Amino acid sequence: MEYSQFYEEYGQPFSGRKLKRLQAFLESMQLSYDQGVEYTVNLVDAQGEIAATGSLQQNVIKCVAVDDRHQGEGLSSRVVTLLMNHAIEQGNSHLFVFTKPKNIAMFSDLGFFPIIQTEDVLFMENVRDGIGRYVRSLQHPKDNGGVIGAAVMNCNPFTNGHRYLVETAASQCELLHLFVLSEDRSAFPAQVRYELVKQGVSDIGNVVLHHTSDYLISSAVFPTYFIKEKTRAEQANCELDLRIFCEYFAKELGITRRFVGTEPFCPVTGAYNRAMKQVLGEYGIEVVEIPRRQLDGVEISASSVRERMKAGDYDAIRRMVPQTTMDFLLSEQGREIAERLRQGR
Repeated sequence: MEYSQFYEEYGQPFSGRKLKRLQAFLESMQLSYDQGVEYTVNLVDAQGEIAATGSLQQNVIKCVAVDDRHQGEGLSSRVVTLLMNHAIEQGNSHLFVFTKPKNIAMFSDLGFFPIIQTEDVLFMENVRDGIGRYVRSLQHPKDNGGVIGAAVMNCNPFTNGHRYLVETAASQCELLHLFVLSEDRSAFPAQVRYELVKQGVSDIGNVVLHHTSDYLISSAVFPTYFIKEKTRAEQANCELDLRIFCEYFAKELGITRRFVGTEPFCPVTGAYNRAMKQVLGEYGIEVVEIPRRQLDGVEISASSVRERMKAGDYDAIRRMVPQTTMDFLLSEQGREIAERLRQGR
């Protein structure tokens, strides 16, 4: 196919008329525009009509579509190659794609390898056995035959509630693998969250701390553009994340018990915890829900800490977080985060 028949159009991202045209094209392909998109490539024909498109969010390729009239002309390959080149220019050489399972051959031909597949979603990366190598690289103390547990946390920021969950979980296992989400889409940067957790649990001897890297997925990156119904999309996200945990992390690390806090606030997280019991049960992994620690009859949460940061109520915060977190909140960087929260950023 002569790519010269089409001209390339770039958006970082698109807005106005061009965005509306892109949204209409995706709609015609039974897809939705993903609001998280940061960069888009369109291939446009001589009549000014979109023939193919694809987008990037960080290191995730999404919203790839080719007009039915141009199927079999190699346009998807051209779009994905342009997206990969841009990602590499931005310093992202390790790329991922979420797509429909029927597209496995197309992305395999472009150098992507399956990580996990469910009924609704196929998750792939452009590094052969990248996830396997990552999990094998994790610190893995010798198994002495006791219970090996795990917890996955965001800690935005680390509170006395998190500390209570870790203490309780660690008391119920020989070894506790504690994963801190690596994605940088929280008020507190990923490295800050990790360091606050590290400082906050340093005295608990049987805890091993890990980054999640790109593999335990956040709903901020998981694309719902090809699953129209919101509830079904959230269910697909849960299942994908949980099966990755079971197939790779739990198998390699020998995890047989996963700990979560009860979720009285967030319906999405509550649904995730319910799905966890079902999926992990298929793998023989026990799910233990730990009641949240309370202060004056109210559950301690990171969101309530952030609200008090906005209000400048540090006396209240002092009762909700470990001293290591408090020291950070009072630092220059901590006060900068508080100011961004006040400004709604």
